[in-house]
Amino acid sequence: QVQLVESGGGLVQTGGSLRLSCVASGGTFSRYAMGWFRQAPGKEREFLATITWSRDTSYYVDSVKGRFTISRDNAKKTVYLQINSLKPEDTAVYYCAASRSWIAMRDNSIDTWGQGTQVTVSS
Repeated sequence: QVQLVESGGGLVQTGGSLRLSCVASGGTFSRYAMGWFRQAPGKEREFLATITWSRDTSYYVDSVKGRFTISRDNAKKTVYLQINSLKPEDTAVYYCAASRSWIAMRDNSIDTWGQGTQVTVSS
């Protein structure tokens, strides 16, 4: 089974940008659709975006369309989340996830989670 390690979080001012990375090891990266979730304090974990192995399909929750972009580099076994125009309400722990399909990912059926990376947006 694949293991996932996120990086790239930090403290950023409102309006800034971040690129989160998630590196996979072990397993077979090509088997998995990859995705990003986040969990804000006191809230449930929410789905953000997912992308297929072939990169022919990406899917976003409506609330982040236009600001968030998911991408993957299969040669590097890495998936990215570019976040622009950051807002204080984006403050959360961001998690990388692997699933057998992008539809399963969207429906919260996850095979593997990363440990998370903290994003804090100051106002």
